[in-house]
Amino acid sequence: MPAVERRSPSGPSTRTSTRSCSRRIGRPESVFGSAVTTETVPCPAPATRSRPGVRAPVRDASADASTSFEPNAVSVVRLPYEGRSPKEVHLSRFEQVRARLRRAYEAGRESVRSARHDREPVAVPPVDTPVEVPAPPSPPAPDAEPAPPHLSLASQDDADVPHALRLAAAWSWRLIVVGIVGWALIRLVGAIQVVMIPLAIALLLSALLAPAVGWLLRARLPRSLATAIVLICGLAAVAGTLTAVVNEFIAGVPELSAKATDGVRTIQEWLKTGPLHLSDNQLNKYIDQGQEWVDQNTQSLTSGALSTAATVFEVLTGMLLVLFATFFFLRDGRRIWRFLVRLLPVNARWRVDDAGTAAWATLVAYVRATVLVAFIDAVGIGIFLIIFKIPFTLPLIALVFLGAFIPIVGAALSGAVAVLVALVDQGWVIALVILGAVILVQQLEGHVLQPLIMGRAVAIHPLGVIVGIAAFAVLAGIVGAVVAVPLIAVLNTAVRRLTARRVPEAPPDAVVVAAKAP
Repeated sequence: MPAVERRSPSGPSTRTSTRSCSRRIGRPESVFGSAVTTETVPCPAPATRSRPGVRAPVRDASADASTSFEPNAVSVVRLPYEGRSPKEVHLSRFEQVRARLRRAYEAGRESVRSARHDREPVAVPPVDTPVEVPAPPSPPAPDAEPAPPHLSLASQDDADVPHALRLAAAWSWRLIVVGIVGWALIRLVGAIQVVMIPLAIALLLSALLAPAVGWLLRARLPRSLATAIVLICGLAAVAGTLTAVVNEFIAGVPELSAKATDGVRTIQEWLKTGPLHLSDNQLNKYIDQGQEWVDQNTQSLTSGALSTAATVFEVLTGMLLVLFATFFFLRDGRRIWRFLVRLLPVNARWRVDDAGTAAWATLVAYVRATVLVAFIDAVGIGIFLIIFKIPFTLPLIALVFLGAFIPIVGAALSGAVAVLVALVDQGWVIALVILGAVILVQQLEGHVLQPLIMGRAVAIHPLGVIVGIAAFAVLAGIVGAVVAVPLIAVLNTAVRRLTARRVPEAPPDAVVVAAKAP
């Protein structure tokens, strides 16, 4: 590029703007009063990387000639001195350092631009451009060597084993490991069932009472006070119901015993005169066998009675644990869940939190629906018991209400007890009427109430319900049968969420939390 000369106005102190390989390196001060001229000497062009198929940018020569600034140039100040040849005044060391720093900065920017350009996707050729299609591979020669075995095969012996057999073996040992772990967990839960069962009952009660606590919190009450009020009201309701049931049961036992004795005599007469035609000797023989069985098992029955003290102690301990656990679940449930989630790896927290939230929603829906269905069942059967004046109406209604918490099995057992009491008190006709009422209510529950109230959120196959109830009843008795179905529903929802391919959406503060993580 040709040198460009610039003149500055003369004066006692004249400054000129000089530029070098950087865009601006300073304003050297002239020590002469006469005119100052600058001469721009081109610098060697920086080395640039070229890519195959990419053309380097072309600079416009007219634009270069029309400007007095060239980035790749070294400025030399020429000062005329009293008519003699001009002197060359070089830049100071400070200005040279600034120029070098500026050149390093420009080189870094150029490398960043080149790297960014390298990462850009290659443009797709136009439609008219012919695309070369690779030819299909030629068939192997007859004398070619066989393909090497798969990398997963450790030896030639594995290569000789069929793929289906190797796959079955791989699945078999994995299933064995899972089964052993599951068996160990079941044994552990069975060993600490005194603690696990109260915690499970506390979770059910928390899911039932959580809406009431939320309503009090919206009324601006403190969380601890709201939880205490709801818990005390629940205890009062349960205590009042139990008192009424026990009082009515105690008052009706003598009358029912007398009617039961009459019923036994009626059955004996039917066995004599009915299709069986049993004699008095045969009946007395069967009665004596029953009495003998009772005498032989007196010791086992007595030992069971002696262990009643320990059982009562366990029951009282479990009740206290249920109360305390329910209180803290209602007050600090969200905080406890967050603490448990933070124990997991960061990448698994969102999925586990999503699965836990869905499982809790399923549990709340199940408990609410079960309470509503149990209330409808108790009211429906109780109406027929009141109409036909069946004794123990209130205890039977309470039994039907509690039996509804054990799907399929509980309803059948509570209905059978109601039919048996009606049979002893009123006879066959009224017993058949009560049986029809129980069947009608159960059909209404199974085909209308369950699908309408619970919906698909807690839908479980009947086979899974029966197997789960049987398994938990063996492990934990009646309480295990009560908590079996909600536990299965919760696990079903959680496993479905965890195994789903859809990744849960990140919360709004996910980026902030990730940025604050160490």
